[in-house]
Amino acid sequence: MEQLIQQIASGLASGAIYALVALALVMIFTATDHLNFAQGEMAMFSTYICWQLIQWGFPFWPALGFTILFSFLLGVAIERIILRPLHNASVLSIVVVFIGLLAIFHSLAGSIWSHTIKNFPSPFPNVTFAGSGYIGSHQIGMILVSLLMLFALYAFFRFTPLGLAMRAAAQNPVSARLVGVKVDWMLALGWGLAAAVGAVAGAMVAPVVYLEPNMMASILLYGFAGALVGGISNPAGAVFGGFLVGVLENLVAYFGNLTEKTFGIYIVGNGEKLTVALIIVITILTLKPAGLFGRTTVRRV
Repeated sequence: MEQLIQQIASGLASGAIYALVALALVMIFTATDHLNFAQGEMAMFSTYICWQLIQWGFPFWPALGFTILFSFLLGVAIERIILRPLHNASVLSIVVVFIGLLAIFHSLAGSIWSHTIKNFPSPFPNVTFAGSGYIGSHQIGMILVSLLMLFALYAFFRFTPLGLAMRAAAQNPVSARLVGVKVDWMLALGWGLAAAVGAVAGAMVAPVVYLEPNMMASILLYGFAGALVGGISNPAGAVFGGFLVGVLENLVAYFGNLTEKTFGIYIVGNGEKLTVALIIVITILTLKPAGLFGRTTVRRV
């Protein structure tokens, strides 16, 4: 029973990161109808910036704050400089650009900081408390930071004029322009916020998986899984999907290992957790293509 509780707690910690990545993907998708395949590499590059600032003597939280600002400006610049001229381009052209960005950020990180694995410090103190055998202090910190980011974004989009303008620009750009909303800049701000959210996700996961250019590859796939499971057009659903994927992958691996120890039958273990996530995605999309909380969009042509 204790091991089961520990697996659920660990799954929630992983799911918090998947939820952040899923939210960043959904923010860009709802604004542009495209999935940003370079989201993980952008987050990885931002994490290297944070690591470099820490190496120069900056405390963790000020370094992360500067990294968030850098990532926001980077996201805005990518949308304005690279993607804006491709506004009317084909879907295939956009996909090629995203793949190109993925390769560029990966190569830049490797050439600047090398491919050597680096230790990334955890900002949370290693303290002992009741229940600490189930979940560590960094895992609890990951969950709290992720929830804080999610609630802050919810409040921003729900209660601020700028957030409401960004929602209007994403949902109905024609009507938004008629009431004076600068739709082009709203989309650029959406890209900036998505990049900033990705930077937080990278800084939270780096102490767990270590810092290296490939660190976000599997995390991005889990984020895709969470977004698709919850609903790629529903931010709240994508967040729920991220937590759901994190818990389910741990539970499936746990019961698979338990079956092997009890009956000597190997079904699935820790090495197949990514496969489990993909099976979950395929199953849910087969039964409900829009995701658990998404809605099917019908367009007139």
